Amino acid sequence: MVEAWTAAQIREAERPHLEAGEALMQRAADGLADVVRDLLRASFGSRQGRAARVLLLAGSGNNGADALYAGESLACDLLPRGGAVTVVPVGNRVHGAALAAALAAGATLDDTGLWCDPGTVAERMPGYDVVLDGLVGTGSSGVGLRGDARRVVRAVLPAVTGPAAASAARPGASTPIVVAVDVPSGIGVDDGTLPDPPSVLPADVTVTFGGHKVGLLTGPSSGLAGRVVLVDIGLGPELEGMTPAFSGP
Repeated sequence: MVEAWTAAQIREAERPHLEAGEALMQRAADGLADVVRDLLRASFGSRQGRAARVLLLAGSGNNGADALYAGESLACDLLPRGGAVTVVPVGNRVHGAALAAALAAGATLDDTGLWCDPGTVAERMPGYDVVLDGLVGTGSSGVGLRGDARRVVRAVLPAVTGPAAASAARPGASTPIVVAVDVPSGIGVDDGTLPDPPSVLPADVTVTFGGHKVGLLTGPSSGLAGRVVLVDIGLGPELEGMTPAFSGP
């Protein structure tokens, strides 16, 4: 039996830890980076004799910051071997310290507008092995993404799911692994709903923090979560004192 929680319950569980000054964001980022490393070792370790390339879609919230700090760690691993971490900032309030940390580690910043254009994305996506979806987190209600986040997702979707992905220009290329940060951006976190049309990047793996969210286990959104990996950031005692919002197999 797997238990799941609402966004409000997770925030309440986090509150005493944040008030105590615990580094929950760093714990989440470290766990995320570890999962991505495992995926790269399993799928891309010696592919064509080259190091992996990671595309990081970072929004304005905490999930974007988690992705950026994970990008810092991954850049330290990948760049010495000839790999790359590319950051696409989506939103006006991308976490400044996290972005600075990723760039200082060697990640490169790319123009958001380029990733809003399907033609440009189709040309560039074959160069990447993993896409980190850190656009929107548990603040999403399933009503859909807006602005650049929506434009980026609409441009990236065909490149990771459609015929263009299957016939990528790079010889031997395959569709990049999509890793959702906490939840696939745009799902109804508390009820499993999807926007209409469902402009959500289907995740191969969702790395969620602290506790499972309801939308990862129920409703149509669960079908876009892929394999869900739970990273323990220390919320167990608080969640044990709450009634789960959902319990299922």
